[in-house]
Amino acid sequence: MPQMMPMEWTMLYISFLATFLMFNIMNYFNQPPSSTTTDKKMITTNKMNWKW
Repeated sequence: MPQMMPMEWTMLYISFLATFLMFNIMNYFNQPPSSTTTDKKMITTNKMNWKW
């Protein structure tokens, strides 16, 4: 079986890399944005006055 020319290996690498990057980019930007809630959660604190 004859060897592939180096330019063909480079083009094969570039095509696989481009496919891989496009797949990852599409999956990254396909995520829906996280919903921001307008409700502010009140933190309740119990203040204790210590009598030493």
